[in-house]
Amino acid sequence: MSETTSRPRVLSGMQPSGNSLHLGNYLGALVNWVKTQHDYQTLFFIPDMHAITVAQDPAQLRERTRKTAAQYIAGGIDVDKSILFVQSHVPEHAQLAWVLNCITGFGEASRMTQFKDKSAKGGAEAASVGLFTYPVLMAADILLYRPQGVPVGDDQRQHVELARDLAKRFNHRFGETFTVPEAFIQKEGARIYDLQNPTAKMSKSASGPNGLINLMDDPKVTAKRIKSAVTDADTVIAHDRENKPGVTNLLEILSTLTEKPIQSLVADYEGKMYGHLKADVSEAVVARIEPIRSRTLELLDDPGELDRLLAQGAAKARGIAAETLADVYAKVGFLPPMGTVV
Repeated sequence: MSETTSRPRVLSGMQPSGNSLHLGNYLGALVNWVKTQHDYQTLFFIPDMHAITVAQDPAQLRERTRKTAAQYIAGGIDVDKSILFVQSHVPEHAQLAWVLNCITGFGEASRMTQFKDKSAKGGAEAASVGLFTYPVLMAADILLYRPQGVPVGDDQRQHVELARDLAKRFNHRFGETFTVPEAFIQKEGARIYDLQNPTAKMSKSASGPNGLINLMDDPKVTAKRIKSAVTDADTVIAHDRENKPGVTNLLEILSTLTEKPIQSLVADYEGKMYGHLKADVSEAVVARIEPIRSRTLELLDDPGELDRLLAQGAAKARGIAAETLADVYAKVGFLPPMGTVV
């Protein structure tokens, strides 16, 4: 058995729902993905099929998919160590999702909290069936590659639990087929909060852009947003999530980027003003993300090469996915295509 195939397999992805990944995506997910490349067989994908559960401009979706892929690579994903691909380039995702839809209970799907949250914003009547069933597609994304682990944020834990339940159910009904995956929840540095609303996680769906630190923003914009970050009335720099969420968020960002313990930072800023902290956070953030921004722009300048890398990744992914799907189809009783040996 080769070193690659003997290592545990993990899979994860982030939707192409904006023109840029933000600092929360980077520190909470991408940094950890890069670390896993050394110890695991890793697959990372851009879930563009999930993106169309809400209305998308087609040209913009294509552009954002390329930008997301470029930022993965610029952020440290090594296409020689990991399989990087676009979800829609691997049709087995949709094919397996249909089979899993047919063993998922309606009530089970109805209990998915993210559907409740997202449909509440636009009204249940306006929500698509795709939005309702996307946790099943997510389960297919995972189970198709039989990974041991799925690096996700804590807000996605319920979806991994659904994948685990469906894997066990299918295995019980049809025989051992799927690996039952574990959710890998990052404990440290996983949550970066909005600069203007530091009680809410940094998100592309935030009410305004000033709370975001985007990887693709001009460094001057990034610095301005950090220097305008919400703090509080007094001037004491302390780590206190409940009473000082803004200052705590800045300290956690700086600690994550510099790998310096929070309490050590607090001691460094004793007697200093918020401006000193903001200036240091700004400098540390720009120093980290500007090389990523520059490399992303280089990759986007050659879309043909970027598309070639994604096609290469899709071919590798399909090599795994097709084997799983063939096993599933045989077990549920589908007639094999002509010429297929069973």
